Amino acid sequence: MSIRDNFCPKCGKPSDTDGLCKQCQIGSTPWFTCENRVQNVQCPSCDAVKQVNTWTDNIRGRDELGPELARSAVHFHPDVKKPSIDVSVVDVTQNRSRAYLTIHGTMYKTAVEGSCTVEIVWHKEQCDRCNRISGSYYEGVVQVRAEDRIPSTFELQMSASIAQQIEDHLQSGGERLSFISDMNEIHDGIDIIIGSQHIGLMISQGIVAQLGGRYTTHPKLVGEKNGRQLYRITYSVRLPRFQKFDVVRAANRYYEVERVETHSVRVTDLRDGTSKTLRDDVIERIIGNARSAESALIAFSEHAGVGVLDPASGKTVELAKPGWVAIQAGDHVSILRDGDQIVIVR
Repeated sequence: MSIRDNFCPKCGKPSDTDGLCKQCQIGSTPWFTCENRVQNVQCPSCDAVKQVNTWTDNIRGRDELGPELARSAVHFHPDVKKPSIDVSVVDVTQNRSRAYLTIHGTMYKTAVEGSCTVEIVWHKEQCDRCNRISGSYYEGVVQVRAEDRIPSTFELQMSASIAQQIEDHLQSGGERLSFISDMNEIHDGIDIIIGSQHIGLMISQGIVAQLGGRYTTHPKLVGEKNGRQLYRITYSVRLPRFQKFDVVRAANRYYEVERVETHSVRVTDLRDGTSKTLRDDVIERIIGNARSAESALIAFSEHAGVGVLDPASGKTVELAKPGWVAIQAGDHVSILRDGDQIVIVR
């Protein structure tokens, strides 16, 4: 040791710096602090977790949350490197757990170790979403109806499916209050009760994009909160008069609907298979939808005609042979009825 060596002013041992040696630096510095108690606030209905004032969806159980909460109680000095925490959690009561922590790290190139105990409080509180749902809160209604007809079962099922898919998408994206609180099928359509105006708009747009038609919005002032006016909005979705696969009659011919346009319908002629566009006002009536067609057996097939075995009467009915499909005796075809007339559909 030479006179030029540095000495620790506290313990007198040699030091690598002009100040305290490593042992005295560590001894005089709290390299970690540990809170005695942490709290977990969780919704008993959906298991969402509250952090400060924000609720987030959660799929983890107490076994996963406990160690994470315990580790959150430890705060390290900025000079601590490579910290690690081993946690053992023991349930004391239904609402209390005790976590035992062993803490390791490196400070000023010296290994350090410590331990502490943290109490975990498990608190139950209804989340913002469940609170609104249980209180029958809603911000709007999507009313799905059809123009001059009753929506089909397929359209009602599709509307409900579209709404549920949009709800799942928004919920997974973090929009907890964009929920569907109820769906009610009524005699002329379906009402979808929604928790936010955003999901109402998305559902309306999604149904129109898939099934056609249009929608309008009708806001109603229902009150005021914190100086802000509160509205409930009715989203009125009107499905078109015709839907895909409808079979219609016009000018003594039958057509199957391919696509509904603004003031016209794109159809397939069921006599020769050609496509054309018909104006709404030339269509006499709808005889049915190909989705609900019956299956019938072809008894014979000739150059210009086919014999269809009527499944209701058991008699063979002779029809003009469609030009858009190859039919042979023994084949099965889909049929609809227009009174006593049988129509072969695609």
